[in-house]
Amino acid sequence: MKLCITTIGPNLDSEIDPRFGRCAYFLLIDEKEEVTKAIPNTGVQAMRGAGVSAAQIVANEKVDIVITGNIGPNAYMVLSNSGIKVFPGVFNVTAKEAFKMYKEGKLKEADGSVGFGPRRRGSGF
Repeated sequence: MKLCITTIGPNLDSEIDPRFGRCAYFLLIDEKEEVTKAIPNTGVQAMRGAGVSAAQIVANEKVDIVITGNIGPNAYMVLSNSGIKVFPGVFNVTAKEAFKMYKEGKLKEADGSVGFGPRRRGSGF
């Protein structure tokens, strides 16, 4: 199992970044709660399409699960079509705490109709 958590920094003590498409880092974590890679999000400054670009970066890493705050419908579709489970709506916790919440079954998987952030043009979700 390989998880990806959107964070504001490159380690487990970093707080969840609430924006999937414009997060600072994609923190890749294995089932032992060890960071295998911290990927800076190269699309953070994109004028448009940040969510889809971010989803493609994550899908290329062959992750199984994404834990994030808000995620837009286009990014969600890319991840979902890649077989990646998405657990949105996680805020104000560290990556370590989010991982623990996931392991304890406290996070809700998106089903295509829940977990999306506000739909504002240029919001970067």
